[in-house]
Amino acid sequence: MPNFCAAPNCTRKSTQSDLAFFRFPRDPARCQRWVENCRRADLEDKTPDQLNKHYRLCAKHFETSMICRSSPYRTVLRDNAVPTIFDLTSHLNNPHSRHRKRIKELSEDEIRTLKQQKIDDAFERKQATQESNENNEQNTVSEEGGEEQEEKTVPLTLEERENKDYLKSLFEILILMGKQNIPLDGHNVDELPEGIFTSDNFQALLEYRINGGDEVLRKRFEMTAVNLEYCSKTQQKQMLEICENCVREETLREVRDSHFFSIVTDEVVDIAGEEHLPVLVRFVDESHNLREEFIGFLPYEADPEILAVKFHATITEKWGLNMEYCRGQAYIVSSGFASKMKVVATRLLEKYPQAVYTLCSSCALNVWLAKSVPVVGVSIALGTIEEVYCLFNQSPQLLVELDNTISALFQDNNEKGNELKKICRSQWTGRHDTFEVLVDLLQALVLCLDAVSSDFSVRWNNFIVGRAFVLSSALTDFDFIVTIVIMKNVLSFTRAFGKNLQGQTSDVFFAAGSLTAVLHSLNEVMENIEVYHEFWFEEATNLATKLDVQIKLPGKFLRAQQGNFDPDMTSENYYKEILSVPTVEHIIQELKDIFSEQHLKALKCLSLVPSVMGQLKFNTSEEHHADMFKNDLPNPDTLSAELHCWRIKWKHRGKDIELPATIYEALHLPDIKFFPNVYALLKVLCLLPVMKVENEKYGIGRKRLKAYLKNTLTGQRSSNLALLNINIDIKHDLDLMVDTYIKLYPDKVEFQDCIPSNNSEVTDNA
Repeated sequence: MPNFCAAPNCTRKSTQSDLAFFRFPRDPARCQRWVENCRRADLEDKTPDQLNKHYRLCAKHFETSMICRSSPYRTVLRDNAVPTIFDLTSHLNNPHSRHRKRIKELSEDEIRTLKQQKIDDAFERKQATQESNENNEQNTVSEEGGEEQEEKTVPLTLEERENKDYLKSLFEILILMGKQNIPLDGHNVDELPEGIFTSDNFQALLEYRINGGDEVLRKRFEMTAVNLEYCSKTQQKQMLEICENCVREETLREVRDSHFFSIVTDEVVDIAGEEHLPVLVRFVDESHNLREEFIGFLPYEADPEILAVKFHATITEKWGLNMEYCRGQAYIVSSGFASKMKVVATRLLEKYPQAVYTLCSSCALNVWLAKSVPVVGVSIALGTIEEVYCLFNQSPQLLVELDNTISALFQDNNEKGNELKKICRSQWTGRHDTFEVLVDLLQALVLCLDAVSSDFSVRWNNFIVGRAFVLSSALTDFDFIVTIVIMKNVLSFTRAFGKNLQGQTSDVFFAAGSLTAVLHSLNEVMENIEVYHEFWFEEATNLATKLDVQIKLPGKFLRAQQGNFDPDMTSENYYKEILSVPTVEHIIQELKDIFSEQHLKALKCLSLVPSVMGQLKFNTSEEHHADMFKNDLPNPDTLSAELHCWRIKWKHRGKDIELPATIYEALHLPDIKFFPNVYALLKVLCLLPVMKVENEKYGIGRKRLKAYLKNTLTGQRSSNLALLNINIDIKHDLDLMVDTYIKLYPDKVEFQDCIPSNNSEVTDNA
């Protein structure tokens, strides 16, 4: 909506002029002077708030000295500005014209009063100019007298202080929005009726602060030309990036002080329609605590080589971490992304051999292996499992219905039934035995979903009924049944091994020694795959028969043959070639890749932990495995002697002294400072992503990340605001943010990268 000038005989409007338009001030005394000078009788009975909201004067009615234009993008009035230039006679030349802006005729007394006001205003301006010149002279003298000082801080001018206070208010609003997870856009413009304007959340909070008494913002709103676009999306983005960088830098500073770190990424997520990789960093802080902190999102690239280059560039160039100090890397990936992230890991290993590629402690080995299997049927099955979990997890009534179904099916085995009920109320899709649980639950799930989808009462809403029907059909597909049964059997060979990797420190140490046996078992399966697959397929057909599911080849396979179907191809042979063989081969290779020689050598060093040392009867030889960390030690030449003293210390301890069972406990020993090499080794070992964060409060970053993604709609997610929300307890240096903004955008030092706008409603609502 255009702004019209309220001055009599002035026909200018904002859409036809590049002139600035100014609101009437809210200050009653100054607003009254504006009205008197306008000579419009119809404005005298209006309140300052009404005048401020609905009436404007263009810049032509102010003397040049009253207007401050410090940049091509910024036009404001001085604090004492009063309009004095008006055309009060041109309407007399056309007495038949109709004017909606009626000019008030003044009496002689009123004319004398106006003249005296002009004289007083001129005197005040002259006096202010003299005081300003005197202050400048004093500053010059003081600067000359301080020649002995190397550098003296130049005091800020009043305008500079006001600008900094103004920027600080804006940053405070953005930080509040991040902490409280308030999206920038409160409404979708497309959903609003035409002609209706409503403020976004950022603008609404600005107005709230103004109404709450923020004089800095009130003055800036009041004195700003209203036909200029206020606080554009570009400016908000610039300020948010500064907020994000300042908050991230607080964490990165601690990482650099610690020297060594590890990089962990979580599953690819959707941020406002674009795929991103969440990145976390592991390090040991100055209080000897292992921490895992979220440091930002990295845009995901479909090309793995490009992704590897950008991943490395972001960490080293943008975030300023030295990858020479990286001692571990792990990637939790969604199904279908595993091969690409493996390329990233390989490229980093080529440049930094000590950045050991490992499993992440927050992801079960079997789940990680299943997601990495390059078979489409497995990816589809994993997606179906997750959808089933989400449907039951969001409806307590559905869980009760499932409990009743389980009770009916397991009447003869209450213990098993109660166990399954308990599992259903947990995150069972992330367990080591996910596929085993699913096979046990499958009949109950199908019966429950069938009952819901065929119930036409008002008990269930249409969404749940529709989803129940779709998921029941997916669970009773023979391709799905065969997939979960074969995955259950193949992953049974790695289940105990993976569970130990997420156990205590001693469990992890001994699990590393059992890898050879696990690989031997899987190789034996591969050599006799025909026999094993026959048993697995029989189990799948029995389960399908129980569910009245027809045993057949997938329809997509038959359609692809286009009449060239081999009559000797049976379902059993098909699934052996398409599923069993590639799955076993992949898991064998993946275990070899993830548990490389370097990784196993590092895990062998866990014998440094006193409890592990005790289980080995103090007959350990860590120095043979610690060669890979030799350059990380403060005194590598004394390592052997120091390790001997470390073993003697615990071997001949007092009877009432317990052996520390974790790296966390060992790092917090009072006398650990007397074993600098041992401390350095333990510090690097706990950085390996396969080691769990012992103290949960220092691993809260991942939980907050999950909470943010769960509680925020995809379209309202922001990588900038997410970092502020997830790192809510990190201090925010507002002065640093303001100074950074002024340094990066000197042309916009007053935060007014503005252009004449036809739509000034954003500022009108102030």
